[in-house]
Amino acid sequence: MNQNIRFPKNNTALSFMTLALLTVFITTSCNNKTEKPNRVIAELNIGESQDVTLQNGEKVQLELLAIEVETDSVRNAIRGAKVKISVDGEEITLNTGNYNFPVTVGKVKIDCPFIQAYYSTAHRDSWGLSSDARFRLWPKDSPFYDPKEFTYPIQQKWFAGMSQSGNEPTYVDWGESRTPAVYYHAGFDFGGAEGMDKIFSATDGIVIAAGKAILNGYDDFPSDVRPDVVWIKNNFGWLFRYSHLDSIIAGIKPGDLVKTGQHIGYIGKQGHSGGWVHFHFEIKHKEVPSGKWATEDAYVYALEAYSRQHNPSLIAVARPHHLAYIGDPVTLDARKSMSFQGNIVSYEWQFCDSTTASGAVQTKDYDMPGQYSEILKVTDSEGNVDYDFAIVQVYDKEKAQQVIPTIHPAYHPTLGIKTGDPVTFLVRTFNSTEGKEVWNFGDGSPTVEVQSETVDRKNPVTGDYAKTIHSFSKPGHYVVQVQRTNEEGLTAYGRLHVEVENK
Repeated sequence: MNQNIRFPKNNTALSFMTLALLTVFITTSCNNKTEKPNRVIAELNIGESQDVTLQNGEKVQLELLAIEVETDSVRNAIRGAKVKISVDGEEITLNTGNYNFPVTVGKVKIDCPFIQAYYSTAHRDSWGLSSDARFRLWPKDSPFYDPKEFTYPIQQKWFAGMSQSGNEPTYVDWGESRTPAVYYHAGFDFGGAEGMDKIFSATDGIVIAAGKAILNGYDDFPSDVRPDVVWIKNNFGWLFRYSHLDSIIAGIKPGDLVKTGQHIGYIGKQGHSGGWVHFHFEIKHKEVPSGKWATEDAYVYALEAYSRQHNPSLIAVARPHHLAYIGDPVTLDARKSMSFQGNIVSYEWQFCDSTTASGAVQTKDYDMPGQYSEILKVTDSEGNVDYDFAIVQVYDKEKAQQVIPTIHPAYHPTLGIKTGDPVTFLVRTFNSTEGKEVWNFGDGSPTVEVQSETVDRKNPVTGDYAKTIHSFSKPGHYVVQVQRTNEEGLTAYGRLHVEVENK
């Protein structure tokens, strides 16, 4: 039976001879594996065209025609971009990062994970981009990542809670930082239940760092080596980062050979987490023209693996989160949602002010500061239903120093819940010293009040989420709400979608 330990401090390094033997072993054992990723990278400036050779040997001509950038009014942060391209003469428009899935055009599937414009406000370079835009291209019939070589890295329902995608301006202390420099997120964050959600190795590979112990011969890391982080190198030479772990499984140490799907730790809020419990999953490599460390957007690989392993019928997507001043129009867009069995036939929205709307794209404005969580319900032609939530953080332009409350709910387990099963609900509110969190489980049961510990801004990883346990007596889809109002009368709303099956 595996036993977990907190922050292993084993600093023993393997000898170079041992490292060499392990390298030979990995090379030999990977003979039946794909030695290169299925995608290729192309970088272009506006007006430039390039002949791109795909991994299957086919060629396409790619031209970058134009880029249109969208920013918010609060931080001047980039919230998205429309990238107009031509693929073998066929013109299409891609959206950049932010939960966007690759598009099929002609002989390829293609996406645009990053553009140069982000550098105008970015506080650091996580991408190593040397042109106006980066593109990834896969053969049309190719998987994004070979199925036997990649697994969904967390034991959790897709979009079980808060998340942070590539290029999404990140939360700081689970609230927006309004400084001029913006942390555009690199990697993919899965919010979850501290010490409960299991983390798995996404691929086969060799552990090159665990805790603060580093494998001898590896001194070039793209970011932190910390007590809460495991780094694993796969057969491509990509580095996989697993961060903010509450604990690392005993025996996971530098030099270990791990298998796809091997349990390596539990989700937590250690390290530079901002105090919210999440798993930071990031892929790094130097396969870019600049030769610098670059983040490989992980969203497409994680969603493909989840879909393959859990076979969802429908996935609703209301993300990314939004930031606005009172009165600013906010565009909510559900068109990233996807049905695996039919066609999406309806998009229904229910807002925190009790109004409703139908249609994939909605424009909304707000007259009070706070954190809102707007409900999206998607239905497809086969009658399948799914929910997601659009988080909107609203500030008062006339009160520049006002801090709004923000809230992070989570639950466990998120998969295979049966009627009568106890479900643990956890919540933490940031930027609030007064009030209590109030849970409404959406099943007609009485509301439940809890109170999470006040967040210490200087050390946000200390303190616990408030916990309550609830069970559902009937199967179905439940929209669970939790809210808390702070000392200034401002409210933060959080929502979760819980699916319950018959016992």
